[in-house]
Amino acid sequence: MSIVKRFITESMKRAEIDEFLQKKLERAGYGGVNISKTPLGTHVVVYAMRPGLVIGRGGETIRELATVLEQNFKVQNPQISVSEIEIPELNAYVVASRVASALERGVHFRRAAFWALNQVMDAGALGVEIVISGKLRTERARFEKFRAGYFPRCGEPALRYMRKTEMHVQLKPGMIGVRVKLMPPDAVFPDKIKITIPDVLPEEEKLEETKPETRKEIAEDAQKTETEEASVETAEVEEAATTESEEPAEPIAEPGKSDVAEEAQKTAEKDQTEGEKQ
Repeated sequence: MSIVKRFITESMKRAEIDEFLQKKLERAGYGGVNISKTPLGTHVVVYAMRPGLVIGRGGETIRELATVLEQNFKVQNPQISVSEIEIPELNAYVVASRVASALERGVHFRRAAFWALNQVMDAGALGVEIVISGKLRTERARFEKFRAGYFPRCGEPALRYMRKTEMHVQLKPGMIGVRVKLMPPDAVFPDKIKITIPDVLPEEEKLEETKPETRKEIAEDAQKTETEEASVETAEVEEAATTESEEPAEPIAEPGKSDVAEEAQKTAEKDQTEGEKQ
């Protein structure tokens, strides 16, 4: 068998298994299947909203599924494990089944589509598209699209992250098809730029980025340091003033008086010496 035929047969087998599990586990809230080959056999992971219904009492249902996969679909040594869906609104299978069940109950298709659309967007999806096709209101078949959010149709993000599924429901006018495509919140787009702030920032920017509580504490610390510095300066000024007041004041001699006193003293000494000589 060539490689192309091998990939085609494996894809057809996966589609048949998916369709079988979708019908078999409809009550359990089936959300998709992941099939991977291992050295011990084939690992089958079934996603469901209610894992208890998939497992059954004592694992009866899951053993029955394993035998059906091995006999009807030629799956070698199937090892089935069940995983619970954390957010059902972000699973395309669950959304499509909800819309299909609403159409079966007689709900208008626009009301069912907008209800599912709002639920998916409220769950945090980036974008979603729901297409309902068939004999909606007239005898002629047509389709209507319901879209919301950011939803790219081509490129690597659309191929890698997009979750899509189709579901059919039989009504009186005929077969109605429901196609759901949604973009999960963890999708990465090349046109979305993320700006990273460096760790080393100027002091002003750091102060702007700090929380209001830390800003208040920083301002109070600065005010305290200013008041302490001012008190130290005033204390130094007062101490200098007190030292100046305690020092004795030196007598200030008037200009010219010291010279006259010295001359008078000299003349008195001369007169005394002359009197002693006589």
